[in-house]
Amino acid sequence: MFNWLDHRNEPGPDGQVFAEPMATSAVISGRRTFELAGRWQGDHHDGVPIHVLTHHPDEPPGSARYYTEVAACVADARAAAGDQAILVHGAGAAQALLTAGQLDELEIHLVPVLLGEGRRLFDGHAAELRLVRRLDGHDATHLRYQVVR
Repeated sequence: MFNWLDHRNEPGPDGQVFAEPMATSAVISGRRTFELAGRWQGDHHDGVPIHVLTHHPDEPPGSARYYTEVAACVADARAAAGDQAILVHGAGAAQALLTAGQLDELEIHLVPVLLGEGRRLFDGHAAELRLVRRLDGHDATHLRYQVVR
């Protein structure tokens, strides 16, 4: 399902798509994604601050901070990122930001696999999207959409 990541350090679409989030200046993640990723051992990339949306905060590792409110999480992430981009990880975080009107863009890595389980990204959410980029990579089509407000 993630075969395109085998080409993340190569020139071309997969390398470009992988490099972009690695150049962000802050991360917002859902708690489930944060835990599944092993809490990124407290450092997602280059020591950027990690802002985790959760219903049950505890003691986060490294540069991570927990938030129970979307507005506070987004405000702190924007302050940390300055005029740079923020990476949002996880369907739960994306849904929360979309609902709060705080999601500017959405990148989908479309792979030829049908899953019968998991969190539905758009379950109960409606938004108008405008395609701003399509890149064909190895076993994936990388689609970037602007959220139209």
